Amino acid sequence: MPQLPDNQKPQTPTSFAPLSAAGSPTEQATIGRSLVIKGEVSGAESLYIDGRIEGSINVLEHRVTVGRNGTVTANITAREVVIMGKVKGNIQCTDRLDIRSEGALTGDVTTQRISVEDGAVLKGSVQVRSAEKGQPQSAPRPAEAQKAPEPPKAATVGV
Repeated sequence: MPQLPDNQKPQTPTSFAPLSAAGSPTEQATIGRSLVIKGEVSGAESLYIDGRIEGSINVLEHRVTVGRNGTVTANITAREVVIMGKVKGNIQCTDRLDIRSEGALTGDVTTQRISVEDGAVLKGSVQVRSAEKGQPQSAPRPAEAQKAPEPPKAATVGV
């Protein structure tokens, strides 16, 4: 019987190893070549697509990479998008769009930064927003903060 607890002790450290390995796949999910997804794909981790997706992709704070074998017919919303395959749909990036030489995009783009390599295909409109334009959007917040102190002043005057 003492041997059984000894056997259980080595199993416990073994069970910890898969937990640490389970942490690394959360960095990027992969949709393989043979997979076809129709519908909405959303999540809180980066996504690598080598298969086919039809619908919409929402990975707001992470990267979406469309691999060489990837075919996407969807609107994509992400922090960063890298295209090496084919994409038909509109793209909204909060940071950067990168279309590699073997990539093709048909759709409208809104991003802060864009890179299109020689040989890449891009059909659609491109709207590049500078980081400064992102700051004026936050400018109304300080204006609202200025309005917030004004009512207390008026309250002080009224009292």
